[in-house]
Amino acid sequence: MWTMWTANFSVETGNRPAVVDITARVAREIASLGDGLLHIFVPHATAGLALMETGSGSEADLLDRLRALLPPDAPYRHAHGSPGHGRDHLLPAFLSPSLVLAVRGGKLDLGTWQAVVLVDTNVDNPVRQVRLSFIAG
Repeated sequence: MWTMWTANFSVETGNRPAVVDITARVAREIASLGDGLLHIFVPHATAGLALMETGSGSEADLLDRLRALLPPDAPYRHAHGSPGHGRDHLLPAFLSPSLVLAVRGGKLDLGTWQAVVLVDTNVDNPVRQVRLSFIAG
């Protein structure tokens, strides 16, 4: 029989588009776990997750590319909320709201420069929830 461990935490993304590195927080939450699979999920219709290098300007590059791909001032049918909110609802179609990662010895099995980031372009919701689910293997 499989047992699933779960945890939740909040992330402040502020009132402007943001890429927030949540790797250290996730690592702290799973430090006592062994080997298995970790599912990371943001239960929001306007946020996503990604694996990427951080601290080298990539965060700003990602937001710039998202702005070019999904311009906030384009005419969206989904038009309530602040300007650009229609594009916010398209974000999870490009950046999934979930990731599944291997955990080995209680540590995320990431590449040298990989970090887990929460991407949020919705300025109407400054706090996001992150849900973790782990199954030992």
